[in-house]
Amino acid sequence: MSGARDGLHWETDGTSWPNRSASQFLKTASCDWHVQLAGPEDAPVILLLHGTGAASHSWRHLLPLLSTRFRVVAPDLPGHGFTRTRGSGDLSLPGMVRVLTELLTLIDRCPAIIIGHSAGAAIAVMLAASQASAVPRHVVGINGAYLPIRGNALFSPLAKALFANPFSASMFSLLARATPLGRNLLSATGSSIDEEGKALYRRLLASPAHVRGALGMMAAWDLTRFDATLRRLPFPMTLIAARDDPMVPIENSTHAARQAAGSRLVLTDRGGHLLHECRAADVVCWLDEAIGEQRSNGADAA
Repeated sequence: MSGARDGLHWETDGTSWPNRSASQFLKTASCDWHVQLAGPEDAPVILLLHGTGAASHSWRHLLPLLSTRFRVVAPDLPGHGFTRTRGSGDLSLPGMVRVLTELLTLIDRCPAIIIGHSAGAAIAVMLAASQASAVPRHVVGINGAYLPIRGNALFSPLAKALFANPFSASMFSLLARATPLGRNLLSATGSSIDEEGKALYRRLLASPAHVRGALGMMAAWDLTRFDATLRRLPFPMTLIAARDDPMVPIENSTHAARQAAGSRLVLTDRGGHLLHECRAADVVCWLDEAIGEQRSNGADAA
């Protein structure tokens, strides 16, 4: 199991994990999963997919709000947090869809709604458009990353090189522990999150296995043909984006809204990249508005 020696350990690092009582550890062919399950078992399923470098803690404020009426499923993505891949692991976009399909098959539930943040929003779209998975009724992207990163010709090879170097993740984690690196990275999101969230991100960045998972995901990421996936969506989606997000420009969401015909675009002035962590109640209101609009158009979103 990758990252077993330099990864996070539930017995120590998980003692103060948000919504800890909802955490379960499940096994599929590709991964040993940490996933949080909350809410009535017979309620519609809402799947929450975090972005690169984050983990299920990213939904710490949304999960209690949603679990009153949904069955919430919030996994740590492969290589992130407490989820371990078996073997080398395929951290590409299709690879993420494949292993998430395994997880959904194991829990034997089809999500009615998928919410994804940043890179998790791209996974949500591909999962919904994939013939390998049962089709949900709505997808919500929060500051979704749907376009190739600017300068990707540089960053992708760089991420591949860092991922291939066994010392890169350890060095990064050492710097995160010993320098202001972690604090600076959080400041770069443009979001004012709580102290609990800041401490959890620092804990993640101090784990070489988690950093290796984030680097591996970046190295394998390819969105050059993603427009075709957006156009394959069998329904309009909701795209929520903050104008002050310095990490993923709102052009990602406005472009995606043009590709996925009929989609709802929600733009807000403030919140930064981690919008869902600092304005969880607003995100729930926007979700409710999208569901209500779908119902008024003759579709039952949940």
